[in-house]
Amino acid sequence: MVDKVSKKELEQLKHVYMIYDLSGEGQMDAANAADSMRALGLNPTIALVNSLGGSSTPGEKKLPFEDFANIYWGCKNDKDSGVYEDFIECLKLYDKAENGLMQLAELTHMLTGLGEKLSNDELDECYEDCMDEENDEGEIPYIPFLARMCEKPVPKDIKPQ
Repeated sequence: MVDKVSKKELEQLKHVYMIYDLSGEGQMDAANAADSMRALGLNPTIALVNSLGGSSTPGEKKLPFEDFANIYWGCKNDKDSGVYEDFIECLKLYDKAENGLMQLAELTHMLTGLGEKLSNDELDECYEDCMDEENDEGEIPYIPFLARMCEKPVPKDIKPQ
């Protein structure tokens, strides 16, 4: 599969692989596969990465570069992974007044109760790094939050009403 990625992608893959090859022996711990995919700008679920050859258990297995590249290729071509724009559309469902705001409690419920749930510590870190202050009604502007979460530029023309 390495032959199916562009030269630039291949360089990025090698760079990230080298970073996660902690022993320097050309073998990456499969437990780091999901994190490495996120470092490459993808947003796969842990289940997807594990189904492609990753692992949730540190030390369980090692990945040679070819297997790592195959995981990348599988994650990159996964049709079920959402992108930034999909996430915005999802959060718009919770914007009842269509003013760019949603209830912080609803966001907290989604992040801690649905899909790959965040722990309370992960949630606190996420909010500290990405969250604007909530207003008196318990609402937050969700597009700037999402932009920071996805490491996108925060749109300057988004102003909650």
